[in-house]
Order: sequence, then structure tokens, then C-alpha cells
Amino acid sequence: MKDIIQFLSHGVEFAMIGIALFSVVIIVNRIQALYLKSRLDTQMFLEKIKGYILVDKIDEAISFAASHSETPFGKVAKAVLERADRDDEAMHQALDISLAETIPSLTKKLGYLSMTANVAMLLGLFGTITGLIMSFQALSFADPSQKQTLLAQGISISMNHTAYGLSMAIPIIVVYSVLHARQSAIIESLTGSSAKLLDMLSARNYRGFESAGVYSGKSKKEPPAAGNKAS
Repeated sequence: MKDIIQFLSHGVEFAMIGIALFSVVIIVNRIQALYLKSRLDTQMFLEKIKGYILVDKIDEAISFAASHSETPFGKVAKAVLERADRDDEAMHQALDISLAETIPSLTKKLGYLSMTANVAMLLGLFGTITGLIMSFQALSFADPSQKQTLLAQGISISMNHTAYGLSMAIPIIVVYSVLHARQSAIIESLTGSSAKLLDMLSARNYRGFESAGVYSGKSKKEPPAAGNKAS
């Protein structure tokens, strides 16, 4: 039984190392996706696209969006602009498809950090229990001359595992919260900016009331004045 407990204790340590390495890989991957690959001045990008749309240079707008297609909004804008020669329904469909393809790339893998933080705490708790079991075994079966030493070793193992689990879980939770906030901000900006771009493209197909002659000053035929009788 003692050998089994010691084996489990060492297994907990190796498992914690594996969890730590896995968490580092996920964190690096998400930093690249949410900070490096998603870096774009959305306001400037929209103003540039708007300038092309106002002068009806859709091809140049598509080329400009393609040059930023590694970013989420650049990819979505390119897909929508490529349907600019079609009706509003086609543009809406292009937007829905591109968002459905882009948003999962922003949200994937981040949930694993929440899992690894919980697993780290549970491993720490499991290590604490194995250390306490070793301590109780020392009190029950060990030679009286060795009881104090074995008891101290068991308590040390128990506390070390608790410290390892917490020292891993706390930073992972903090990093997860930061990355989740960044993810939410990107998705909100992506959906809002996409709606603005779609509105720009839809508006260029319509003429205002004044340009259509609705409010042109005098109408071609004025109604007869009140009190006048038709001849």
C-alpha cells in the first residue's frame, strides 16, 4: 500500500508538469490569435473602405481588405465586398457565412485553460490526500524511531502538492480572464464593424429624397388656391 501511495504521489507531480506544459501551449496559441493576428485599427480600416465605396471603387476596396485578410475583420470585409455587386440578401448571406467561419477561430481552445486550472487544483488536492495518507500510515505502522521523520515527510508532501496546484491554477485563471475579455472585445468589434460595412454598401444603392426630387422646392403642378372655383 505504501508503494502505491508513493507511486500516486509521484504521478501527481508528473501530471502537474504535463498540465503546465499544455497550458503554456494554449496560452501562446491564444496570444497569437487574439493579439498578434487580430491587431487592426478598425476605425481607420472602415474609413478607408468608406472612401472607396463613396467613389464606387469596389475593386480597390476588395484589394485593400485582402491585404488585411489575416485579421478577422479584414477577412469578413473581403467576403462582403466581393458580393457588393449583388442584392442585400446576398451580402447578408456572405456576412453570415464569413462570421460563422471567423468567430470559431477566435473562441476555440480558450476553454481548455479553464479546464486545466480546475484540474491543477484537483491534482493539488489529490496530492494533499496522498500526503496525509502517508502521514497516517507512519503513525500506524512505522517503527517508533521513524514515526516523526515519516510524519514530517508526509505533511511536507501534502503541503507541497497543495502549493503546486494553487501556484499553477491561479496564474492560469488570471490569464484565462484576460484572454476571454480580449476575445469578447474582438467579437463585439467584429460584429459591429461588419454591420456598419453592410450599411455602407446597402446605402449606396439608394438615393435620398432630395436627389430623387421628392423635396425639390416647387412641384410641377400646384393645387388650386382655396376658394377659387374651377372654370
